[in-house]
Amino acid sequence: MTERLRTAADALLTLPFEAWHFGDSIAFEAMVAASEALGDARYRDFAHGFSRGWAAARPEFRPLDCTAAGAAMCRIVEETGDDLLRRHLVALGVYLTERPTIDGVYQTWTRSPLRDSYGPVPLADWERELLADPGPGVFVDCLHFDPPFFAGLSRMTGDSRWLDEAVAQARGYIRLLQDAESGLFHHFVLERTGPAHILGWARGQGWALLGLLEVIEDLPDGDDRSELAASARRLIQAMVRAQRPDGHWDAVAQRREGGVETSTAAFMVAGFARAVRLDVIPAEEVGEALERSFAATVSSMGADGTLEGVSAAVWASTSIGHYDHVPRGFTVPWGQGPAVLAVIEHAQWSQEGARA
Repeated sequence: MTERLRTAADALLTLPFEAWHFGDSIAFEAMVAASEALGDARYRDFAHGFSRGWAAARPEFRPLDCTAAGAAMCRIVEETGDDLLRRHLVALGVYLTERPTIDGVYQTWTRSPLRDSYGPVPLADWERELLADPGPGVFVDCLHFDPPFFAGLSRMTGDSRWLDEAVAQARGYIRLLQDAESGLFHHFVLERTGPAHILGWARGQGWALLGLLEVIEDLPDGDDRSELAASARRLIQAMVRAQRPDGHWDAVAQRREGGVETSTAAFMVAGFARAVRLDVIPAEEVGEALERSFAATVSSMGADGTLEGVSAAVWASTSIGHYDHVPRGFTVPWGQGPAVLAVIEHAQWSQEGARA
């Protein structure tokens, strides 16, 4: 495990980060986790230096700061006592809670990034008209950004109001985006169109699962924890049912048209193992699927530690065929971060035994 983890974590440090953009958060969480697992401070120190540089150089926030690696930075403050970063994170939290909402959930975008479909099927007239003015939206990715960040702020500051905010936002994402019948999450909802769009985007299920679990980890036993755990359990069960025999998932989990996109397996290794550790789901329900997804992840990692076969930034489309045709073959934070976490979580799963 150690050599594989070190190689994969080293690859994280070569990636271009933007301070901030979609996908950065899980890479920074992986850096913090890799330093703890390996007893090597280099990865956390990279994340700390990058985060402190952002805090020192950018006193004003911008809309894309909703994608900041907030949960990871809260961990860094807890470990280092960095007061500059702590103050900047609290200010970021305040900024994020001043955004408009859709049914109580903070808008991801005031103008949602819909694009023409990558796929061969042309958009319908109403879809093409929507491209010109899609309006505000809430996207499943931010279930991994806002609620875990607010939970981290509660831990970091000792202010329980931030944890209440984390729970309220997580509930909101479940209400807006989780399908009651299948347990899968939709990708997004637009204020203009009402019903949520694109059920089962596979990597999106990873964002949702890890986001829920990060909040659950900070909650005491009670109704709030039970509600979020039930949502996570439904999602896990849906993903177990959708898993391919080779251990991977298709680009849209419940469809076979799109073929394999490798980041999902890495997300699921981390999510399944963490869910068992948090008593969200019994080990016997996920053990076989977890092992298959870990084998799939390892088989997709190159000699340089990078996870291969990961898709480019998806953005969004009202056409499900778009998701089948997003280009693949990129070395990016949303692939490499989950790969590192998969190695760490699988090692802990194996060491704790009783998973057979």
